Amino acid sequence: MRLHQRMLGQMTARIRELGLSIPQFDLLSTLTEREGISQSELAERLYVTKGNVSGLVDRLVQAGLVERRAIAGDRRSYAMHLTAEGRRLAEAGIAAQRDYVATTLGKLPGKDLAELDRLVLTWRDLARASDA
Repeated sequence: MRLHQRMLGQMTARIRELGLSIPQFDLLSTLTEREGISQSELAERLYVTKGNVSGLVDRLVQAGLVERRAIAGDRRSYAMHLTAEGRRLAEAGIAAQRDYVATTLGKLPGKDLAELDRLVLTWRDLARASDA
């Protein structure tokens, strides 16, 4: 847990240098993977409530980073799209993540990375099983 907190703190600092919070970056980076999704789909992908996404999207629209576009045939839903500035910030944040991984995990030998990957996936599966 301490390692998680340390890594989160370091990444939070890098993302804040871009003028973003972690939730804002999560939303922007999610849209780089799948632009044009609804707020409901976005909430599912981010594992948060629709209400949380709505407020977050409102703030990002006001900041000029996200656009809501009408979905043909659906008067209640909007498709979420990045603006040019939103895409630039998302890509800068993704580059910061890659750099962080390269300067930490990237220094491990390949066999150690493979073993770590195996162990983390096993741990994930055990955690999922304990939910049942």
